[in-house]
Amino acid sequence: MSLQVENLEKNMAKLTIEADAKEFEHAIENAYRKNKNKINVPGFRKGKVPRQMIERMYGKEVFYEDAINELIPEVYSRELQAAKELEVVSQPKIDVVQAEAGKPFIFTAEVAVKPEVELGQYRGLSVEKEAVEVTDEDVQAEIEKVRNENSRTIPVEDRPVKDKDVTVIDFEGFIDGVPFEGGQGSDYSLTIGSHSFIDNFEEQLIGKNINEETEVHVTFPEDYQAPDLAGKPAVFKVTVKEIKEIELPEADDEFAQDVSEFDTLEEYKNDIRTKLTEQKESEAAQKLQDKALEQVIENSKMDIPEPMIDLQVRQMAENFARRLQSQGITWEQYCQFTGLTREKLYEQMRPQALKSIQSRLVLEAVAEAENIEISEEELSEELTKLAEAYRMEIDKLKETMGEEETISIKKDLAVEKAAKLIADNVA
Repeated sequence: MSLQVENLEKNMAKLTIEADAKEFEHAIENAYRKNKNKINVPGFRKGKVPRQMIERMYGKEVFYEDAINELIPEVYSRELQAAKELEVVSQPKIDVVQAEAGKPFIFTAEVAVKPEVELGQYRGLSVEKEAVEVTDEDVQAEIEKVRNENSRTIPVEDRPVKDKDVTVIDFEGFIDGVPFEGGQGSDYSLTIGSHSFIDNFEEQLIGKNINEETEVHVTFPEDYQAPDLAGKPAVFKVTVKEIKEIELPEADDEFAQDVSEFDTLEEYKNDIRTKLTEQKESEAAQKLQDKALEQVIENSKMDIPEPMIDLQVRQMAENFARRLQSQGITWEQYCQFTGLTREKLYEQMRPQALKSIQSRLVLEAVAEAENIEISEEELSEELTKLAEAYRMEIDKLKETMGEEETISIKKDLAVEKAAKLIADNVA
């Protein structure tokens, strides 16, 4: 096994990785064993055809592709773990150089490596601190929020749809009089004013009665994810099957007793004011930290490779898709409702991804410059928090963690300390 590193421009590197001939042969044999049951040769039972016979019939390279697909991830991962000084921050771009039985297997991997950071000023920054004030309107808004959370829906039959109603509808969409795929739905719950449907779909249902069929005219966005619908006008035939009105509870002492530990509305409001003050103070502290960090980034120099940003964007998109899934929404449904495409989402996430990378790099640089270290006590406290979050016993959590996970947690804690140091030293 060997690894050679060629440094390229803009924090890119070309890794040349070699696996010996025995390892390549082992991968070929594994590929043969996995595929032999799928190959039919006259005179042999399925799964009993000798490898040499298959290679004579289909060529020596018949199992190379599967062998290579198995070997590259294993060898690549192993070599990176051995080369601890090499910090790869992107997915590799693989190119096979040599794949021949009896010879070493050689491939290259073009990757982005962690950029060096030339730190600028990070202590004594001039940042304006935000004043914290909780108004009566803020308290009332929180009351309204809780009222909405404790609302109930009442079926309505004696009036048409109005704004904020919850409706149940059947719909079918047409383009040029022809139904289109994905444009149908039945017993669909739609809150008027939620803007979950495209264009002004919801507004056109206001004033419609139960069992009344109506035509809703909309235009799909130019960047809609389905190219055959993008920018086109559509007509939806919609039937309102149910109308439900949202009824809010009265904001009085009884309401306060139902939703809190307090006996009176006034006591409940005072508690809300206290909690909102704490929340706003926390938000103000976070904004101060964010503004200070922005200045540190501006004061510093670093050259971020594009593949590093690409990887961050994909990870953010995957996290977003998982959050959607936890809410019972598929990626396809989200795209249909919003008119976004995957490419458009990536484009929107790119500035945030770049800022996230810059923030992490400068904070790691500050932690190194300040010799910030994490004690065993601090690590233990963090592991206790994680165990509580995952509802695990602390010993069980430690058993599942390897050295890499522990190092990662320590780095995260050091970064948090660095951010606090910057914020604590603003002028």
